[in-house]
Amino acid sequence: MHLSTHNWMRAEPLEVTLKRIKRLGFESIEISGEPGQYPPSECRPKLKEHGIRCWGAVTLTLGERNLAAKDPDQRAKSVDYMKSLVTMVKELDGHELTVVPATVGKVTPDGTPEEEWAWVVAGLQEVYDLAEKSGVRLALEPLNRFETYFLNRADQAMALAEAVGPNCGVCLDVFHMNIEEVDMLAAVRLAAPRLVDIHVAENNRMAPGMGSVDWPAFVSELKSVGYDGALTMEAVAPVDRTPVSPWPNQVETNPVDISPEQLKFIQDHGSSLLSEEFYTMLYETASKTLLPLLR
Repeated sequence: MHLSTHNWMRAEPLEVTLKRIKRLGFESIEISGEPGQYPPSECRPKLKEHGIRCWGAVTLTLGERNLAAKDPDQRAKSVDYMKSLVTMVKELDGHELTVVPATVGKVTPDGTPEEEWAWVVAGLQEVYDLAEKSGVRLALEPLNRFETYFLNRADQAMALAEAVGPNCGVCLDVFHMNIEEVDMLAAVRLAAPRLVDIHVAENNRMAPGMGSVDWPAFVSELKSVGYDGALTMEAVAPVDRTPVSPWPNQVETNPVDISPEQLKFIQDHGSSLLSEEFYTMLYETASKTLLPLLR
């Protein structure tokens, strides 16, 4: 196993992220799912310069991106978007694409359970076919019930992956598991045959080491089932705006170049624009907590 990270949680140049994580013992990155913002021709030399490899990418299933949509045109555009990420990962020599099938933040369905399951399976099979030809593993990620109604637990993700194809994988996220799973370690054992990626954050969505998760037990379980992929940092820190905040430097005070859609996505996750000092502290804490467990 090795440490990896997403880069969608803070608006900053890719080279800033790469420099930070290299210093702290991270080995790879999952590029934010915006191919127009991260063209492989520009990302590849930056990755090489900093000695960080691309582990993969993650769908930013925001706005109209939704494989469970009633509108077939909306579903088709969502498939095209996910296919573009498969191509991006392939061009960056990445390993996997983490897929959230339905719009993050949408908690009401468009159709019956049977209709939506069929729509999502059909859309994912299109993406899966391209991924298989491209040498990229799909990893279906369950989110908690407050972010999606469609896919919340490991057993659901396993059933969906089985419906999509024999090599379709699953991604587990510790923050979401802490809410939805009766037993997180049992969920790891259940998902083990298709486990492609692990996202790490605390029960409070801070960095590992800043909450109540038993990381030694969790990492030990991953080792016991033979998982040897990435532990991908996805701390989406909640912002404390009260007088008792322990982090007076938490929020970015200088203007940051970020699209309205990306800002909304961050805010919808209960976070905000974070200062570099605070954000770096999260990564330092994650490194100190997890790296010793991987040795």
